[in-house]
Amino acid sequence: MSTPIKTIAVIYGSDSSEWEVACRSDEFTSSRIDGTKYDVYEIFARFGDWSLVAYRKQNSMRVLIPEGERPQIDKTDFSVVLDSEKVKFDYAYIMQHGTPGENGKMQGYLEMIGVPHSGCNSFVAAMTFDKYSCKSYLKDVDFVKCADDIFIRKGDPTDNLAQYAVERLGLPMFVKPTDGGSSFGVTKVKSIEDFQTAVDYAFSEGDMIMAEAAIVGRELTCAVYFDGTQNVALPVIEIISENEFFDYEAKYNGHSREVCPAEISDSLRDLIQDTSKKIYAHLGCAGLVRVDYICAEDGLYFLEVNTIPGMTSASLVPKMVRTAGMDMTDFLSTIIENS
Repeated sequence: MSTPIKTIAVIYGSDSSEWEVACRSDEFTSSRIDGTKYDVYEIFARFGDWSLVAYRKQNSMRVLIPEGERPQIDKTDFSVVLDSEKVKFDYAYIMQHGTPGENGKMQGYLEMIGVPHSGCNSFVAAMTFDKYSCKSYLKDVDFVKCADDIFIRKGDPTDNLAQYAVERLGLPMFVKPTDGGSSFGVTKVKSIEDFQTAVDYAFSEGDMIMAEAAIVGRELTCAVYFDGTQNVALPVIEIISENEFFDYEAKYNGHSREVCPAEISDSLRDLIQDTSKKIYAHLGCAGLVRVDYICAEDGLYFLEVNTIPGMTSASLVPKMVRTAGMDMTDFLSTIIENS
C-alpha cells in the first residue's frame, strides 16, 4: 500500500443465510487485528443498513456501542461520525460471507470510492463466488481435475432433467446453488426420486444451481496468501465428516474432524500446496484464499474457492496458521499490508 493504513473497518454480516457465521468471523478477526498498529471499527452491514457496532482505538480497549445508539455509515465516502468527530476509514477488511461481500459487490463499491480492501478484486470475487463460473475457468488446465456437472437456471425446462442428470452424472450426485457457502441449499442425491426436491431446495438459495457428479475420495483443503513477495501455501487440512458430507452441522456444530496437518504423503502435500498456488495465480486471486479438493484414486479434483474463508475460532484457516507456527495477529497484518 502506498499510503500507511491506520483506520481499519471490518465489514461483517451479509444479505445471505451466512450472516450469522460472518458475525462470528468478525468477532474473531477484529479481536486479533493488531491494536498497537491500527484503529479497528466493526461495521455490521445487512440489506443496506450499515451501522458501527464497536470500535477499538490504538492501544485502547474495545468499546461496544449500545443498540439504538449505533451511528450509520456514510456510504458516500465510507465514513462515520463518532462523538461529533468524522472518522474516514482508509482500509476495509471484508468479513462478509455471501452477498454482497463475497460476490464482488462490496469490492466494487470500495474500488469505486478508492478505498483499499482485503482479498480479491470485484471481478475475481464475482467469478470465484459462482461455482460453475469458477470451474469453467479451470476445466482446461492440466494441473487439477473438475467433476462433470450440469448448469440449471430457474425457469429452464425440467422435462426429463432428473433422468438426464442421472444418466450423465450417475448416483450419488450433489445438487447445490452455484453461489453461496456454508453448504446452504446443498443436497447429496442418492436416488432419482430425490432429485426434484434437491433442485427446489437449491433454488431456495438462488436462481442458478448445478448438479455435480459425486467424487469419492478424501476431502482436503489448503489456503494461499500473498506475503508481499510470493504466494505462500499454508498446511493442508483433511476434513473427515461424520455426516454424508461436510454440511453446515459438520462445519459449525462439531460433526467433523479436521486433521491439521493432514496425514498424507509428502508428495501429496506438495501437490496440493503447489496446485493451490497455481489456482490462486490462474484465477488472479489476492489476499487470503482457501481452495477445497477431493483426492480420488484417479487424481485431485477441484471443489471450490473460498475468497473470504471462515475466520471463527473453529474455522479451518486459523488452524492452518497455528499449525504453520505463525501468530494470528502477525498473519492478519501481513494480509492487510499486502492485499
